[in-house]
Amino acid sequence: MTVVDAHHHVWDLSVRDQDWIGSDSPLRRNFTVEDLVPEARAAGVERTVLVQTVTVPEETPEFLALAARHDVIAGVVGWTDLTRPDTADELAHLRELPGGTCLKGIRHQVQSEPDPEWLLRPDVRRGLTAVAEAGLVYDLVVLPHQLPACAKAAESLPQLTFVLDHLGKPPIASGALEPWAADVRALAALPNTVCKLSGMVTEADLDSWTIDDLRPYADTVLDAFGPDRLMFGSDWPVCTLGATYGEVLDTARRLTPVSAHPQIFGATATRVYGLGDSGT
Repeated sequence: MTVVDAHHHVWDLSVRDQDWIGSDSPLRRNFTVEDLVPEARAAGVERTVLVQTVTVPEETPEFLALAARHDVIAGVVGWTDLTRPDTADELAHLRELPGGTCLKGIRHQVQSEPDPEWLLRPDVRRGLTAVAEAGLVYDLVVLPHQLPACAKAAESLPQLTFVLDHLGKPPIASGALEPWAADVRALAALPNTVCKLSGMVTEADLDSWTIDDLRPYADTVLDAFGPDRLMFGSDWPVCTLGATYGEVLDTARRLTPVSAHPQIFGATATRVYGLGDSGT
């Protein structure tokens, strides 16, 4: 089975700062595709999706160029300003760049927006409509209190596939399930929604997490979305704060039934992101 990692990052601090990384964090160094490949290959991962990290227009063309040079990157989830009136033109421009056929989705750091209903703003909705018309998907990086707005957005735009990153960042460290679980189920009730089994170890206690700590959250999204709408993502290198690449993949396997592995670890991401049409 070809394993797909549907969510990882790279960055070069000599190109631009990652202002979300603390000054004393182990993440405050460069992480490159060359760093990723040995770890991914050792874990049996053959294809990946590279996901945006900062809201600057220069990053997405750089990521597309990386995809054009590295076969392991089968898709890119980039960033563009959804509030600009010419979003459709910008998306078309990105697809004309080197590696442009690898552009599969768009993401914005909604988690940093003070308005919990940012996704429902008319200018954002116009941008999301352009994403749908371009045949792309939209990744949701949100906090639990923003999940109701995600459901409203997905319901109002049935033509757009919404991919929930990191389970919507549930409070794993505290052990609380509600209201996160109810809000995730409401989102999953919409057929144009998908979830990434990713980012769990960094929402848990970094030093002492166990599989049993993660299981209620993994079980919730598996039950709500089903394996056909659930995909594995490592969230490398952010995951290294709490686990190695291999440990994250092994944990995801142990949290899910073997019968669901073909979908979760390959087929769902390939279908949702259209990785068979990556052009690489």
